[in-house]
Amino acid sequence: MSKGTIIVCGHGPGISEAVARRFGKEGYAVALVARNADRVTAAAEALTKEGITARAFPTDLGQLDMVRGMIRDVKKALGPTTVIHWNALSFGASDLTKDAVESLDAVLHVSVHGMIAATQEALPDLEAAKGSLLVTGGGFCFYDPKVDGFAVQVGAMGVAIGKAAQHKATGLLHVALAPRGVYVGEVVVMGSVKGTPWDQGQATLEASTVAQRFWDLHTSRAEATTNVS
Repeated sequence: MSKGTIIVCGHGPGISEAVARRFGKEGYAVALVARNADRVTAAAEALTKEGITARAFPTDLGQLDMVRGMIRDVKKALGPTTVIHWNALSFGASDLTKDAVESLDAVLHVSVHGMIAATQEALPDLEAAKGSLLVTGGGFCFYDPKVDGFAVQVGAMGVAIGKAAQHKATGLLHVALAPRGVYVGEVVVMGSVKGTPWDQGQATLEASTVAQRFWDLHTSRAEATTNVS
């Protein structure tokens, strides 16, 4: 019997794939969401072969109308939303001293605006199920001279801003939605994950370890944020 539906937003190799498999094995139907239709469809087919109910929903998560429509489409196809995993990330404004300010728009639309739009659209179902919003955070979100220096060095200034804003939004939603029975939590990834674009051969984190941390947050429903390194 299905435990409900998890929508994995920003699906790709690594954390989101591991989360999809972890929740799928627990009996959740899985909606995989990303822009690349071919890749997300192939991923859904692979999960289906493992006995997991999975469907692909190609969507640009930086387009708010598309995000809202996707939430409605998932409900029609797989049933009410129980969990949203927001793993989406957009690169832009790598150098704040010269890149167009407008290049920050895509970063914030994907990291923050899309996440909030999805949560608002799914909120009645999340409340009914006492569900969860689970967010993939990044160590760039923290104010620290070493963190900031690294972000500047690797051209991730826009990503750092997006993750910082997302970190704050997650904390606010954790407080705002707790009285309504909806849990909001974040795993802040403090290193590179094997098998992802961030892996330059020196990654130490296993995606399955991060996925397990998300499962632990979802089931314990306690802290708003936890770090994994």
